[in-house]
Amino acid sequence: MADNNNAIKTEAEAERELGEQMKIRRDKLAALQAEGRNPYEKVRYPRTHTSLQVTENFDELEGKTVAIAGRMTIRRIMGKASFAKFLDGDGIIQAYIRRDDVGEEDYARFKQSDLGDIFGITGRVFKTQTGEVSVHAEKIELLSKSLLPLPEKFHGLTNTDIRYRQRYVDLIVNPEVKDTFKKRSRILKEIRNYLDDLGYLEVDTPVLHTLEIGAAARPFKTHHNTLDIDMYLRIETELYLKRLIVGGFDKVYEVGRIFRNEGMDAFHNPEFTSIEMYQAYSDYKDMMDLIENMYRALALKICGKGVITYQGEEIDMESPWERLTMAEAVKKYCGADYYEWKDDADARRVAKELGCEVEEGDKATKGHVLIALFDAFVEDKLLQPTIIYDYPVENSPLAKRKASEPAFTERFEYFICRHEMGNAFSELNDPIDQRERFVKQVNAKRAQGANAEVDEDFVTALEYGMPPTGGLGLGLDRLVMLLTDSATIRDVLLFPTMKPVRK
Repeated sequence: MADNNNAIKTEAEAERELGEQMKIRRDKLAALQAEGRNPYEKVRYPRTHTSLQVTENFDELEGKTVAIAGRMTIRRIMGKASFAKFLDGDGIIQAYIRRDDVGEEDYARFKQSDLGDIFGITGRVFKTQTGEVSVHAEKIELLSKSLLPLPEKFHGLTNTDIRYRQRYVDLIVNPEVKDTFKKRSRILKEIRNYLDDLGYLEVDTPVLHTLEIGAAARPFKTHHNTLDIDMYLRIETELYLKRLIVGGFDKVYEVGRIFRNEGMDAFHNPEFTSIEMYQAYSDYKDMMDLIENMYRALALKICGKGVITYQGEEIDMESPWERLTMAEAVKKYCGADYYEWKDDADARRVAKELGCEVEEGDKATKGHVLIALFDAFVEDKLLQPTIIYDYPVENSPLAKRKASEPAFTERFEYFICRHEMGNAFSELNDPIDQRERFVKQVNAKRAQGANAEVDEDFVTALEYGMPPTGGLGLGLDRLVMLLTDSATIRDVLLFPTMKPVRK
């Protein structure tokens, strides 16, 4: 009990101290405003260089005057002179501020400032006795006042809940976090370059849909006031992109924000970014080659090597990826042979013997059992990049059936670090078959209470004729996690979804 009381007391003391600091800072702001020096009235500052530009070009800039700007993160006052460090978008740079150079009044105001305040500094570039590139200030100007103190006197912010809720503070006190998001931007740029060089056209399709389709993902629902209709945030970009293939575009892709009203964990966020690409006159094997080559190129561009490390394990992106049918993978990792099962009942018997529960119960088909065995015994073994292809038709409503084995579809997923990273098909272009599968999907969703409908316009598009097409979708966030060695999706989303804090 004593420990709990101490914890409550400590928290109360921390809140009281924060309140006192906030009052002091607001009093300082009021004093500045009374002097006619309101820092929030500053419109712009004519910065000439960033911190990185100064440090990287020291030989050229030594002795020359530059104008830098940034947030003060560290300060050491030594009477008539001070050293301070300032954080900008590129990094941190030190400034030497001396009373005799900037003037007595400005120096006194600088000494009254707080960590977190944003300054503009004009001065000469030099190196200290310790060899640190610095700016000897000739003029210093307060550009914005920070009314809240930085956490732990800039020693770092480690509480992940606060880091995700207040990413702006995280970026200030943990500058290395910026590197992840700079790398994310580079990854997206390289993907665009790669696809553009292959002749793909980037397009945008609607985020708001008028139908809740029969797909497995649950959508977010909203209402359009002017049209007085319910609308749904998209759960994929697929159907509109394939409409464009019907319309005559041969290669299209979209970097799309997707919304799914589902669970949250280290690999799932309700809104995320997908990249879907479709290529006419190709099939799923063409898409296998595309994704393997693209990942290999990304690893070299972003990480500088083909073998990378993710959470302490080496991942070989350079060597050819293993390719297994789902039936081959299940046989390899648990010994069950799909092709030896006499019928559905025999398949269910094998699953029971292996201790694998099949959700469909006594209605489970051989395809359902194969999927259940894969989930139970295979996925968590796929550390190295692996393509699993030829999925049962039971869980592939948009993929084309294999002509040689109608129980399977021309679909693959690829796995890295024991997680599914993307999904691809030889796209179904038979409008009659497609409508039948949509109806089954919709009926299943309605049985669960959803207001699902068949996308008749998409079926109409197929009735005009869609060429044989290969399509692939990948989650950008999981790819960024892999290439930045990030353990959770929240580390690669600037503002992940968080439950509001009720005060």
